[in-house]
Amino acid sequence: MTRERLYLFDTTLRDGAQTNGVDFTLQDKQVIAQMLDELGIDYVEGGYPGANPTDTEFFSAKPKFDHARFTAFGMTRRPGRSASNDPGLAAILEAKADAICFVAKSSAYQVRVALETTNEENIASIRDSVAAAKAAGREVMVDCEHFFDGYKENAEFALACAKAAYDAGARWVVLCDTNGGTMPHEIETIVGAVVRHIPGSHVGIHAHNDTEQAVANSLAAVRAGARQIQGTLNGLGERCGNANLCSLIPTLRLKKEFSESFEIGVTAEKMTTLMKVSRTLDDMLNRAPNRHAAYVGESAFVTKTGIHASAVLKDPHTYEHVPPESVGNYRKVLVSDQAGRSNVIAELDRAGIPYEKNDPRLTRLVAELKEREAAGYAYESANASFELLARRTLGKVPEYFKVEQFDVNVEQRYNAVGQRVTVALAVVKVDVAGDRLISAAEGNGPVNALDVALRKDLGKYQKYIEGLKLIDYRVRILNGGTEAVTRVLIESEDETGEKWTTVGVSPNIIDASFQALMDSVFYKLVKSGAQG
Repeated sequence: MTRERLYLFDTTLRDGAQTNGVDFTLQDKQVIAQMLDELGIDYVEGGYPGANPTDTEFFSAKPKFDHARFTAFGMTRRPGRSASNDPGLAAILEAKADAICFVAKSSAYQVRVALETTNEENIASIRDSVAAAKAAGREVMVDCEHFFDGYKENAEFALACAKAAYDAGARWVVLCDTNGGTMPHEIETIVGAVVRHIPGSHVGIHAHNDTEQAVANSLAAVRAGARQIQGTLNGLGERCGNANLCSLIPTLRLKKEFSESFEIGVTAEKMTTLMKVSRTLDDMLNRAPNRHAAYVGESAFVTKTGIHASAVLKDPHTYEHVPPESVGNYRKVLVSDQAGRSNVIAELDRAGIPYEKNDPRLTRLVAELKEREAAGYAYESANASFELLARRTLGKVPEYFKVEQFDVNVEQRYNAVGQRVTVALAVVKVDVAGDRLISAAEGNGPVNALDVALRKDLGKYQKYIEGLKLIDYRVRILNGGTEAVTRVLIESEDETGEKWTTVGVSPNIIDASFQALMDSVFYKLVKSGAQG
């Protein structure tokens, strides 16, 4: 049986940027775009060239994608202007993108009140903009904004807007539930009506989550004939967010109603990275992951106490609608020490750390993990720190060196040209096999100074850490007040390009940072096979 192709369109870098508290840097956008391409997303919308300096620079060169089509977003030509005399449209056409997604009103009320123009001029604007983008050699799609409300108000006009886009050559006509208020049965009915005029292979859905039904509405549109789904990672978006691709992707791949009829660009193998992708985005934005998120949440496959836990221990799939590992997640049974051992053993297997199943030190490792997680450590986000903790508990990490003391001072002063500058100075005293070494370094902040000082001279181990560098630093306050506890996550990279994350927790941010720095250095030494 031949399966139809469904196309996934990610709008995280634009719609997601409208989330309260989210602000992507250029580097953020570049990293996330590559991550989406590696996942297997078909279209990655990068933003609105010309709207701000970050998006304009992002579209100054195409990312090197293996799969996705890089897409620019923008408005159709303004009412009263020609396509050749609209600066906004010109900026979109000049962007280095494979495709262009125009947004256009498809509600008579919105055209009248928001645009203050006529229905005829709005349709002409859609037609002219699509034609201009086609002439520039771009794949074109049109987001029909307020389509479902517009359809219920004036179906003839809403359809005319969609038809104008399709007839002018748009590859995709995307129906938008812009205020997120449409019900799934309404979506299915209206999309079903649209595909009688526009082939479903050219129809998409863009759902907002204001009634907590964006995923359901997207699936309803697919059932009715739509073949493109727009959404964001972790459901980011303005107000209540957008359709969550981290929920849609596994549903489309794993639920028979969809998997038997459709195929998507995200392979089964790539889907096993979904939880990591979700967590990576949260970590980049310094947001706490939603523990109860479907599929990728920490609690998505957790069972606690009572008859449910008993049943899961006998048959792991009793309360699991899909295998946890299919999305990169894993099972947790919070009921007994034995269940805790199972979870730790699964982590050890993943890390490739050898162990004996009857080793009593495993029980000690379980207990220590529980204590540390209660104190604020997050080992699911810090793979290297988990490996070190496990290896140390199992007696398999040499004591390469010991930090006897460290000091950090921050001084504000005038430099040689009379500018007021702030400089951090760190001094670290270490014992390497009986040799006491003292290193000092300046940095643009206390953590940078500590990092440089710690790695400046480790005696016989120095050769192993020459290529080590800190590439990211994230801080989260775990509780408020004057006795706040701070969690620090540090991402490091070595000369091979391998990256890892370490964690530190303390009421003192410098202490937490130094814990994470130490773990990073020790992990590099273990990875390099240095002998104690």
